[in-house]
Amino acid sequence: MPTERELMLAGKLYDSNDTELVQMRLKAKQLTWRYNGTQPEQSEERDELLNLMIDCPTNDAYIEPPMRADYGSNLHVGRRFYANYDCIFLDVAPIIIGDNVMLGPRVSLYTAGHPIVASVRNEYLEYGHPITIGNDVWIGGNAVICPGITIGSNVVIGAGSIVTKDVPDNVVVAGNPARVIRPITDNDEAYWKAEQRAYLRRT
Repeated sequence: MPTERELMLAGKLYDSNDTELVQMRLKAKQLTWRYNGTQPEQSEERDELLNLMIDCPTNDAYIEPPMRADYGSNLHVGRRFYANYDCIFLDVAPIIIGDNVMLGPRVSLYTAGHPIVASVRNEYLEYGHPITIGNDVWIGGNAVICPGITIGSNVVIGAGSIVTKDVPDNVVVAGNPARVIRPITDNDEAYWKAEQRAYLRRT
């Protein structure tokens, strides 16, 4: 018989009051409390705590405190991950993030869901669907990524967006619900490379 944790990670209904899951959430709260309480100059201690909380094989993730996570252990990030203040990771299901991803302030990644039928929901039964984010993605402040969403690579998500559908590669999306505003094109590449060259020339 599968454990409640195994059911949770498989996207099935599970009992959120299960003893193992309660203890895991308590550990995550303790670590995030300590992390959020670090002083600005305590970068080494902060790095150690973050590496205890999340899975980052390159050990170079940077998350501005305060942050929140349900478990932390289900948050998997690639190299050069950055999250600004007040980000929330409801990681009852895996959150898998690629390389060079930036989150603005108060971005929320929600894998958790609850049955729409109250009689089931009131029995503390929940479920989760994973979130996957590709490489080279910038998500603007106060955006919400809903359960089960896949976001492609080279994507910009506008501030305040509510993402309820998968996002393809190479686009800008925004709105509530979020929709594709336009593609990211070679003209964008040319414009921003020219701006970069102008910046470098000043030195």
